[in-house]
Amino acid sequence: MTPSTPPAERAFLGTFLHAPRRGALECLENALIVVAADGTITAVHLQGSPQIHAETARLRSTGDLVTLPPNHYVLPGLVDLHVHAPQWPQLGTALDLPLEEWLQTFTFPLESRYADLAFAAQNYESLVENLLANGTTTALYFGTIHLGATQLLADICLRRCQRALIGRVAMDHPEQCPDFYRDGSAALAERETREFIEYVGSLPGGAGLIYPVITPRFIPACTDELLQRLGKLARDSGCHVQTHCSESDWQHQHVLDRCGRTDTAALDAFGLLSRRTVLAHGNFIDAADTGVIVERGAGIAHCPLSNVYFSDAVFPLRRMLDAGVHVGLGTDIAGGASASLLENARHAVISSRMLEAGVDPQQARAQRRRPESRIDALTAFWLATAGGGIALDLPVGLFLPGYQFDACVIDAALPQGNLQVASGDSPETVLQKIIYEAARANIRQVWVANRQVA
Repeated sequence: MTPSTPPAERAFLGTFLHAPRRGALECLENALIVVAADGTITAVHLQGSPQIHAETARLRSTGDLVTLPPNHYVLPGLVDLHVHAPQWPQLGTALDLPLEEWLQTFTFPLESRYADLAFAAQNYESLVENLLANGTTTALYFGTIHLGATQLLADICLRRCQRALIGRVAMDHPEQCPDFYRDGSAALAERETREFIEYVGSLPGGAGLIYPVITPRFIPACTDELLQRLGKLARDSGCHVQTHCSESDWQHQHVLDRCGRTDTAALDAFGLLSRRTVLAHGNFIDAADTGVIVERGAGIAHCPLSNVYFSDAVFPLRRMLDAGVHVGLGTDIAGGASASLLENARHAVISSRMLEAGVDPQQARAQRRRPESRIDALTAFWLATAGGGIALDLPVGLFLPGYQFDACVIDAALPQGNLQVASGDSPETVLQKIIYEAARANIRQVWVANRQVA
């Protein structure tokens, strides 16, 4: 659907669930949230407050009140911190291969096709439409090396009103990138990254909605010269940065052998770690790496489903959170075979339980366990909403004044659905049921910046 221009002011009356802190659920029952035309929440009136009746009547009289039916719950829009946009046609393909073979055999040939703008338009339109329908209101996208196709992705996200952080991928290393799909030089990759930053800055109506991201694919795919150039660009521009970090045994060891230091230490030396950096995966970062990431204020995109296929390890999520690392969730399309961030939230819980309990029955229980590794559904919900917003340093993921009204409306009364909410269920029980049972069909409305987008 094409979002319409919002009124100067609109309000939403219903029951809202959000997590203002990790481990804390807040249920705003029969609350009124007032939103400005630019999507900024201007007021939250709780049930029983002196203003709620007058404000409800005023906005109803102007036709600017959205009243949610019973058994509908409004969640903050979901924040996906790691999406390979061009890999959408590859979803669910060849997940039995090691990462390095999967990239060379399937991924790089597919991504090279995005030189064709008609091919890019068809697939990017489908991707954005499907992510919005799954409740993903903010997405951090890897594009391809093609400037035109990456500009097209920004155009589509803006037209469909998805909050998007988009990177033109930089990759120039001749030993790791095929001849048919790599940047001709570090200078070319830097120049086109600059052009993309300028293009996004020139988009009418794109401010606060579309952001450029400096995107070295990962250290194995980039020469030192390219990484140095992009690090300087990151410092000069203040843009977001995204890349892969210590994803698998292969990638982690490759960087150690080449650089003589870990992914994290190398990226920091190149100037690519900052408060606006998001590192995908991070499964093999050690205590020293963790300290550097916390000091720089960088975030990690935890991709629990794709880690099963390609990472050779379970991300120590609870340990990272307790250390103060900013963490959110990512689908890692297409390394993760699901476009649903809710499904990845479930897998975040499952993988944490497997890490805590251990998976090798041939070992004694004490040997196979990693105590205090588990998270619960509430933490997974926080990661998918407020946690993602914190990692991006953006005002999304909460229903508070000053935040953007990005939201998905969950219908808990579908007769054919798995989600069954009883009249006496507590807010905590309702949220658990949504996280574990809600499907795309339960997502009845999706809003971004006060515009209905799905």
